[in-house]
Amino acid sequence: MMDSRADVEVETLLRIALVLVIVVLVLELLSMLISGLASLLGFLQPLILLAVAVLIVLWLFDRL
Repeated sequence: MMDSRADVEVETLLRIALVLVIVVLVLELLSMLISGLASLLGFLQPLILLAVAVLIVLWLFDRL
């Protein structure tokens, strides 16, 4: 029985780590953007929710 744990090259592990770091950075940037937009549109949030609810009701009653 051969142990194949050491078959992965260092460069491959570094690429995987780099991709994971990039994914984390992109997720952090997206969360900052979303929170920034939410703070800018904070006073409009109830109106947006009401508009979405009205659209759903109209769609359900085939009036849209």
